[in-house]
Amino acid sequence: QFEFVESGGGLVQPGGSLRLSCVASEFVLDHYVVGWFRRAPGKEREGVSCISSSGATTNYADSVKGRFTISRDNAKNTVFLQMDSLRPEDTAVYYCAVAPLNSDYIVSYQRTCPEYDYWGQGTQVTVSS
Repeated sequence: QFEFVESGGGLVQPGGSLRLSCVASEFVLDHYVVGWFRRAPGKEREGVSCISSSGATTNYADSVKGRFTISRDNAKNTVFLQMDSLRPEDTAVYYCAVAPLNSDYIVSYQRTCPEYDYWGQGTQVTVSS
């Protein structure tokens, strides 16, 4: 059973920052590639970032590169998404997601993010003045 609790969303002004957290329960997160994707009203789902199981490799969508940072603390079974220089177009529901086992080669060698098997309920991020 894969369960996550996402937190850290909210309302922020353009240029501001938020830090999203994803805490896993009932399973050990450090076996898996973990990522974040987002869904804005009227738009398709967009992959934001992912991180290898060890944390050594990270990938980002071009739209967030240089502004967002993904990290993980396997001892705390938690993955983070630090979001800086937020823009109105970043407004969306953000989901934490887990990829199938053995997806590290996609992150580390193909330098992209894998498809995800499970995701949480999401946390709303709104960027507005």
